[in-house]
Formats: sequence, structure tokens, C-alpha cells
Amino acid sequence: DTNTHTHTHTHTLPPCFVSCTHTHARGGSGSKQEKLGVPADCCCVLSSFSLQDIMPQTPPFTGQLNTSGYNKNLYQTKEEGYPGLFYHDNNLVSGSLEALIHHLVPTVDYYPDRTYIFTFLLSSRLFIHPYELMSKVCHLCMEQQRLSDPQADKLRVRKIAPKIVQLLTEWTETFPYDFRDERMMRSLKELTHRLASGDEVYRKAVSQMSQGLIRRLTVLSQYEEALVKINATAAERLTALKAKPQASIQRDMLSICNDPFTVAQQLTHIELERLSYIGPEEFVQAFVRKDPLDNDKSCFSDHKKASNLEAYVEWFNRLSYLVATEICMPVKKKHRARVIEFFIDVARECFNIGNFNSLMAIISGMNMSPVSRLKKTWSKVKTAKFDILEHQMDPSSNFYNYRTALRGATQRSITANSSREKIVIPFFSLLIKDIYFLNEGCANRLQNGHINFEKFWELAKQVSEFMTWKKVECPFEKDRKILQYLLTAPAFNEDALYLASYESEGPENNMEKDRWKSLRCV
Repeated sequence: DTNTHTHTHTHTLPPCFVSCTHTHARGGSGSKQEKLGVPADCCCVLSSFSLQDIMPQTPPFTGQLNTSGYNKNLYQTKEEGYPGLFYHDNNLVSGSLEALIHHLVPTVDYYPDRTYIFTFLLSSRLFIHPYELMSKVCHLCMEQQRLSDPQADKLRVRKIAPKIVQLLTEWTETFPYDFRDERMMRSLKELTHRLASGDEVYRKAVSQMSQGLIRRLTVLSQYEEALVKINATAAERLTALKAKPQASIQRDMLSICNDPFTVAQQLTHIELERLSYIGPEEFVQAFVRKDPLDNDKSCFSDHKKASNLEAYVEWFNRLSYLVATEICMPVKKKHRARVIEFFIDVARECFNIGNFNSLMAIISGMNMSPVSRLKKTWSKVKTAKFDILEHQMDPSSNFYNYRTALRGATQRSITANSSREKIVIPFFSLLIKDIYFLNEGCANRLQNGHINFEKFWELAKQVSEFMTWKKVECPFEKDRKILQYLLTAPAFNEDALYLASYESEGPENNMEKDRWKSLRCV
């Protein structure tokens, strides 16, 4: 039975992944509810030494899977007779966990297709912890290839070793965070030790792989430490502002930089840096829930490992609140209108760059009720440009306009001549929502207990596109002062925004008056 078993859910997204939701009633044109956050609805590098010549060259993983499955390739002779894998039109559609694990392990005359490696390593964590998978892979490699036998046929080892090294290299390069687990490192060391004990060439390959992994994990730790410091500084600056509100008046975004293009470029720096640290597995680990067919075995139920993904969603929310704060703070109406027009221009530059996440965060900040209620301020603003941007990011028809623009940016990226044209920064909450509903909409297993691999091809296709986007180097020059301001300037919470808003333009009705009174009493 290779039919996909589907069922429907009415789940909502876990709260940590929901971006700002606001009522938008600008300039008194009647209010409409808009949800502007989540809508309702390796290449393996083994240097250039001689090992490369004897390695099976699977096609490079470009970041886009062209089919819903993959075509069986040259090295697949071993698998033809292995029970438990089911194909349809030459594409793998389902299989038992055991068979899929066997399908991952190279032999003398077989190496798995790279798209299969990515898809299985991405999705297998729904059924088995990565350290357990690594342990099984090591066991199969050693047993099947008799690597545990000191007298193993040298020629056999010479044939299989480069393939095992390549598999491990792809794993450590694409899913390095798996190796923060001591148990993973133990298995990795055990297997690489066996491989490296034979030949100088493999020793060199293993050492390169290990150094690359350690470097990636070190950089991740440094990033996490930097985030903690940035967040602490932002909290301190907010506390200092509350203690001395008048001290902040001379310090705002426009006094730091009044060029929208430069600000949009610095926002793109922050976006690309934060994107680059999100591991592909975080999309899966963020939404793990118990599968009824999994007999009480729920991986990652102890703690969901998606901290970089969460930090990125928090950045979106911070930018929205920062924009709203910058608009509500100035005492003079003329200054507030100038700030709104400035951020409209920043948003437009973000759109031109392909930075849809910052664009949406800015629109979201402008549509917060404390901002949209400032009718006298909005009456001074030329809103034509803002209306065009809102139209581009309109949530109707499942964000049809945005998705069209995203496709255009993706196409530009594929044919790009310069790194500027390569930039695609998706509206992240919508990407998460798409992946979440793909995960919810199809069962992980078929009725016969087999893993529904068709679903995981689709999941891998979506995540691999993201993998391409996150590898882009930011081509713009860094401006430390602007970056520091964007990351640490005080951003009010909703209550503080309302208070600032009522002080800018007084309450208009009894509900607003009551709210103002209660906020001032706090």
C-alpha cells in the first residue's frame, strides 16, 4: 500500500513561532483584522587529493529536488534485493525504518543518492534519535564491510572507506548540530578510527572532516554567546530608558542614519547572519509531536532543539516593535510622520534587495494598533508607497502576491551574476507555517507501519530551497554603529507603545481613555 494516508488537524502553531498579530485601522478608514505574522489559513568537499578520483560522484545537491522522489542511480545494485522498500515510477515512496537505514549505508558497489542522504537524515529524527541512527550506521558499516576484523581484505576496505568517509562528511557538513551530542561524537570517532587506521589518504580525509566539524560547532557556540550579550545589552538599554525617558529624545534611528538604502542593507546583514545558523533539522524538530503509530516512542520530547530558529522569529518580532517604538516616541507630529515615511522607504529597499522578512516586520510594526491609531500623524504621510508594499504582502489567497514575488526573486537568484542578485530572504513565519502544515497534513507512517517517504521528499524539497538561501554571503559593507542600534536600541512592549501613542495623540473614545488610565496606574 503506497497510498499516502492523510488526516486533517486543527492545530495552531506553537506560540514561540508566531509573529506579531495586530489590528490595523489606519487613518480612520474603518478597522480590519489582519494577521501579519503567521497567516491563518554540500556539496561534499574532500579537497583535491587523489581520493576524489575514486569517489562515487553523486550529483551535487543544488538545494532543489527536481522530482517528488529521486531516480535510482548507478550505485544502487546492492539495494535491488533488499526487502522493505517500495517504489512507484522509479521513485522511493515508502519503506520500513530498517530498510531505509540499510539504504543509507554504502557498500563496495553502492553509494546512496545525495538527495536521499539529505532527505533521510532530515526526516529520520522523527523516528529515531540521530545518535541511535549513527550507532546503527556504524554497526552496519563495520559488520557488512568486516571493518572490525583486523585481517579484513585491504582491497575491500580501500573500496568502501572513501564512500563511508563521504557519507560521514555529508552528515557533518549538513547537520553539524547533531554532533553536539557526546554519543554522536563517540560513534563518529569509533568508525573514523577504524577507517583511518588503514591508509594515509583516509587519515587525511578523516582529519579534514573532523576539523571542519569542530570549526562549525565552535562558530555556533560563539554565535550563541554573542546573542546572549546582544539581548542583555538591549534589556539594559530598555531599563535605562524607563528610568530616564527624557534622555532618549535626541537618540533615534534617523539620528544614527537617515539613508533608507543603508539601513535596508544593514537589516539584510542581520537577516543573513541569523538565517545562516539555522540547521535544516530545526524545521523538523520544532514541530515534533507523538505519532500514534510510534508506540510511545517520541523523539525529542524532552527538549525541542530549535533554538536558532526561535532566535530568528524573535528577531522579526523585535524589528516590528522597534519600528513601532521609533514611530510612537517623537513628541512632534511632523517628526512622527517623517519616521513613518523613512521606514516605508527602508521597507521598499528591502523589497528590492529580496529581503522579504525585514519588509514584513516593518509593515507589521506600522500596522500595530498603537501606530495605526495615530490618525493626525498618518494624515501627514504620503501613503501611496506604503499601499503598494501592503499590496505585495497582502495575506489574501494564501499570500499569492508575495509568493509570486518570492518566485521572481528565486529565479533571479538562480541566474544571478552578482552576489547582490543572489539574496532571497523569505518571510520566515510563512515558510514555517508551510512546513508545519505539510507535516500536519500527512501521516508520517502508512497504515502498514511503513514510513511515508513521499511526504519526506516534499519536506526536503522545501527545506533544501531554504538551505540555498541561507548560504548567500552578504555583499554589503557592515556599519557597526547602525547594526548595534538595530540590535540593541530600546523596543517597547505593547503596553509601553500604547502609553507613548496616547501621549502623542490623546485617547479618542471611552475605551481608549480607560486603557490609558489603567496603563498610567501601573
